Amino acid sequence: MLLPEAIASETDLRNDLSFFKDPTCVELKAEVGQEDLGRFKSKLLKNAARRLLEGSYDTRHRAASYRAYPSPAALQRMIKLGDGFSRYENITGIYLEAGSHVVLAGDTGGRKISLLIPDWMRKPPEGIEPSKDPAGWGLKRQEIGIEAGLNTIDVKKSGLVYLNYYDPEPDKAPRVVVHFLTGKINGYFDSSQHDNKDWNRLLDNAVAPILDARGKHIQVAYPVEWFNIHTRGKGKELMQNYDTMLVHHYTVLGLVKYNKIPPNRILARVNHNYYMFRDRDGVAYFGNKGTMRMVADPAVVIKGDPCWGFCHEAGHVLQLRPQITWGGMTEVSCNIFSMYTRGKMGNESRLSTQKNYSKARKSIVNSDPKISYLQDPDVFNRLVPFWQLHLFFTKRGNPDFYGDVMEEMRNQPDAGRGNDSIRNQFQFIRICCDIGKVDLTEFFEKWGFFRVGQIKLKDYRNYHFVVTPEMVNETRSYIARKKYKKPSEDLTLLED
Repeated sequence: MLLPEAIASETDLRNDLSFFKDPTCVELKAEVGQEDLGRFKSKLLKNAARRLLEGSYDTRHRAASYRAYPSPAALQRMIKLGDGFSRYENITGIYLEAGSHVVLAGDTGGRKISLLIPDWMRKPPEGIEPSKDPAGWGLKRQEIGIEAGLNTIDVKKSGLVYLNYYDPEPDKAPRVVVHFLTGKINGYFDSSQHDNKDWNRLLDNAVAPILDARGKHIQVAYPVEWFNIHTRGKGKELMQNYDTMLVHHYTVLGLVKYNKIPPNRILARVNHNYYMFRDRDGVAYFGNKGTMRMVADPAVVIKGDPCWGFCHEAGHVLQLRPQITWGGMTEVSCNIFSMYTRGKMGNESRLSTQKNYSKARKSIVNSDPKISYLQDPDVFNRLVPFWQLHLFFTKRGNPDFYGDVMEEMRNQPDAGRGNDSIRNQFQFIRICCDIGKVDLTEFFEKWGFFRVGQIKLKDYRNYHFVVTPEMVNETRSYIARKKYKKPSEDLTLLED
């Protein structure tokens, strides 16, 4: 691609590469000094050289070094999770306006890298109901492949840029320097390095409508407009609160106990189509005053519905599939995370306040004819038996029960998918009994886990389960052979 003469001549740029130690142009050769600036042919590299000599060049954003993050395939291999973590981990803090730009890249060791420019602020066409946007709700982006050395690129729509650098074996992948000779610095907030003075400075100097911020486990991309209203002087607290909630999620998932928390972050972003949802790009919140207050005010995000909302959507990211997310469980097992974390953050039990314990006992345990918990249309009623397991084992001195169950599921292959995903229910039953060293047959019987016959339901797709006597008898026999003691109380009566 030919660059506009106002930016640079590619020939001149290539000529001036000789003044630098390598093609990234982050360091000048030892013999190059102020007196050599007149020999430069390109204004871009001459300016970079001058600032490098002065010690004033911004290498934090304009010429930074980036690591590879585990790819979805690597996450699937490590923790059976690979969808929903951020695809924008390597924040550059650079804002590229539409048009031509010059980017230099270091040696990638043969790995493919690219630049991602997401359209964070995309809105539906005027006159279209946001939820019926023909383009969908998902995040749209431009992707531009780059190679080691000099790259001249064409940006179709202005936006913040991120380095797409994921690898199945990230520990073996080299750090890569990417140097943006053009573009504006927007910066980003990193809670491990910045304080609230830095936060306010970034808001005041933002050139993009979005500010990136990241903690240890969270990455957010919300509008500067709403950060100024709801998060002024409180950026560090916001990141800490998100991180705290995710640590509780990782505790339920067993990743804390088994030292498997990934370096990848979960992304929370703005959208302009729907109130709140989760997709392959993470968690998205509608960009209006009410919703942005729920997610950008650190005192609000950890309380009540805002806390539940984030925990629910993040729970979707962390569900083991299809283990504990067989058909009928998509909007259930995510709320094991919600229930655990909302309690740790000091919030009331949603199952108690909604009276789901009594509702579930009436509609499932005491039903006539008997039904499976999966046949109750209320997803909160379906959640009750799963939460009662946590209550029981916590009471017995094992608050790590679910962490241990999740780890065992990670160590076992799933039992089936699609219409066979119901087999994971029986695997779950066996694992629960083995982890708890308790015969839970009667508990699962009362909640309809052993109901034989056909179960048809819709859970983002249609499922047709056939639970056979063989499935049930095999599971009962497995538990009986272990000779575990039965509980001394009726677990179906437990409430928090």
